[in-house]
Amino acid sequence: MKPSIKTITNYFPNLSEVQVEQFTQLEPLYKDWNSQINVISRKDIDELYVKHVLHSLGIAKVVDFKDNSKILDVGTGGGFPGVPLAILFPNVQFTLVDSIGKKIKVVNEVVERLGLENVKAYHKRAEEVEGQFDFVVTRAVTNIKKFIPWVKGKLLPETENDMKSGILFLKGGDLTEEIKESKKQVHLYPLSDYFKEDFFETKMVVYTRVKK
Repeated sequence: MKPSIKTITNYFPNLSEVQVEQFTQLEPLYKDWNSQINVISRKDIDELYVKHVLHSLGIAKVVDFKDNSKILDVGTGGGFPGVPLAILFPNVQFTLVDSIGKKIKVVNEVVERLGLENVKAYHKRAEEVEGQFDFVVTRAVTNIKKFIPWVKGKLLPETENDMKSGILFLKGGDLTEEIKESKKQVHLYPLSDYFKEDFFETKMVVYTRVKK
């Protein structure tokens, strides 16, 4: 087992053989696609499992999605955090959207190669997505204040999950001003509480709710 995969299995020891194989396939798949379409920065591709996969899975340390939950990943880029979360939660439905078509092309190819039947990916903006979801997830797409109007009305009023429906942002650095500007009540979950790698020292999951 490659050390990079061990990074994932150390923190998520109960993965099935299928899940381990799917996570293992991520590196060659993304390296191949990245040589054609730049979906991950060149300097980060060799640290895919920490900076992209494990980072995405930080959300799973904050909330354990119940089966049949529906998750919307806005600005998914090459499929983060949606694809790693979809591997981890095979009985949860994920909708991934991005406004850049070539990135969604990569996502669809990766999803097909992995055999993920719980993912749908679309080339569209968040505002164009129909339906409602238990949670919206996103990774450093824009600031909180600007993001919230994009998903107005997209959250279910009730959810079976232990955490109430809302937005889960993956963010880093000093968020004091951004949170103040948003005028939202937020909960911060430092990823350094869950992961020991230096990369996570300033990384966190930011959770907030959105009124209808």
